[in-house]
Amino acid sequence: MQYLDDSLKKQRILITGGAGFIGSNLAMYFQKYHPKAEVVIFDCFRNSESFENGNPKSLGHFKNLLDFKGEIITGNLNNPEDFARIKARKFDYIFHQAAISDTTATNQEAILKTNVNAFKDLIEVCHKHNTTLIYASSAGVYGNTPAPNHIGSGEIPQNAYGFSKLAMDNLVRKYLTTASNKISLVGLRYFNVYGENEFYKHKTASMILQLGLSALREKKVQLFKMGEQKRDFVYIQDVIQANIKAMRAKKSGIYNVGSGVARSYNDIIDCLKQELGDFEVQYIDNPYTFFQNHTQANLILTQKFLNYQPRFSLEIGIKNYLTQIKQIAAKGDI
Repeated sequence: MQYLDDSLKKQRILITGGAGFIGSNLAMYFQKYHPKAEVVIFDCFRNSESFENGNPKSLGHFKNLLDFKGEIITGNLNNPEDFARIKARKFDYIFHQAAISDTTATNQEAILKTNVNAFKDLIEVCHKHNTTLIYASSAGVYGNTPAPNHIGSGEIPQNAYGFSKLAMDNLVRKYLTTASNKISLVGLRYFNVYGENEFYKHKTASMILQLGLSALREKKVQLFKMGEQKRDFVYIQDVIQANIKAMRAKKSGIYNVGSGVARSYNDIIDCLKQELGDFEVQYIDNPYTFFQNHTQANLILTQKFLNYQPRFSLEIGIKNYLTQIKQIAAKGDI
């Protein structure tokens, strides 16, 4: 669905992290609905480097972009020479999706350098060129504070990733209160995003993908006791909607992006069984010292200033997504 009544002809758009989950979906949205826009992807792509937990450091993958026809720049925002390639060009819009998003990674230095330092540099570039900046924040800033989650309250992150995103948001708050000739600057706090193109996140992909694959391949899934933890699961197409509508935000600021509804892990099981038939569910102890038990996006500000309205329930989102999940289960790849 097209969310913006504008061809964006000759508009220059940069997507950092464009080979990742959300970035690649954004790129394909523009290619489909705004083919006259000039879309450039910046990504460091997958390599052999991993964190101490075994997860890859970079989640970008070329297979997410097999149908992309635009320009691709390979680089790392932490590398001054690579960053200079962004500084040298004027973009009308930058969608900043690049980040270390692994919530179980413990290398605080790497996380903060990548997520916070590079973001500050990007704000300065956007300010210089009068570029609209739309960036990925996270519901991880809320930690385990009571839901529904409101912007500006209950922001107590419990891991380095969540802390880095709160630090980014604080940079934005400072900029919006002190800078003259302010650019349009919008932060989107994603809740639990799921959907097409997240396969290459591997262990950091959504529980919906992981449970769907287990149900198809093994006819058995495992959940942490007793599966009643509640999350705000938001389908990728609603996240794309929020990003596109942020291009015409009525007010700069930080906004929640979710479904606005908290659903349990057992609800995911019910949705999967409705589509796939019966399978075994095994409940196990939670090995993580930190685990968000209840998240739910308060969307009042998002609806007011971005005109955002979630379109996909958990049932519809999972049904749509299962087409790709079945392909992955059958082929082992996409």
